[in-house]
Amino acid sequence: AAMAFNRLVDSEIDSRNLRTKMRHLPAGLLSRGFAWMFVAVSCLVFLVAAAMLNSLCLRLAPLALAVVFFYSFTKRFTSFSHLVLGFSLGIAPAAAWIAMRGSLDPRILWLTAAVTFWTAGFDIIYSCQDYEFDGKEGLFSLPRRLGIAGALLVARALHVFMVVCLLALVWQMALGPLALAGVAAIAGLLVYEHSLVKPNDFSRVNAAFFTMNGYVSVLFFFFWAADVWVTRKG
Repeated sequence: AAMAFNRLVDSEIDSRNLRTKMRHLPAGLLSRGFAWMFVAVSCLVFLVAAAMLNSLCLRLAPLALAVVFFYSFTKRFTSFSHLVLGFSLGIAPAAAWIAMRGSLDPRILWLTAAVTFWTAGFDIIYSCQDYEFDGKEGLFSLPRRLGIAGALLVARALHVFMVVCLLALVWQMALGPLALAGVAAIAGLLVYEHSLVKPNDFSRVNAAFFTMNGYVSVLFFFFWAADVWVTRKG
């Protein structure tokens, strides 16, 4: 629902951007009516699923939808849209916890913070491609506010904060060496991710944005799942 809504809200802007003009809506591959129907059906399925889980999920579901839909408008008025996107994804771990337990453990908010900083950081990197276009369209972003070099420094800082949050989560959850090894592996991947992009060279931005972050999420799952499995088995 969130992605389809974002494509609807940005379809006119996307049609003027060489990087995005071939997306389904501006290219005419899908109709706006179909996209709106997809959003509506997705929201309905989401609300029904939340109701089937527990009452807290149902009460919070409209708020979750509001957060992810709100993001689509933020680059029209704030340079911090990257953090709003990060938070939109960051609430997912907390939501999963509530879905399983019916309540929120404050410790899981360290993971919410980690995902928020991680997503905001790589979104800043990706948005540097649109530096010139955003300026022409009057859109807001940290690259427009700070310059590309300054924005990349902020992205690095956000990823440092992410690693700190993961370490805090390891401590709070009393996890073991496998989880710590996972944090170390993630930190190494993030260092490599940032080495792929330079203020004057974005030829490898897709590898930094898609490939490296895909590895980050997979490594996180396997290392932390293995740590929990070993701990419980012991």
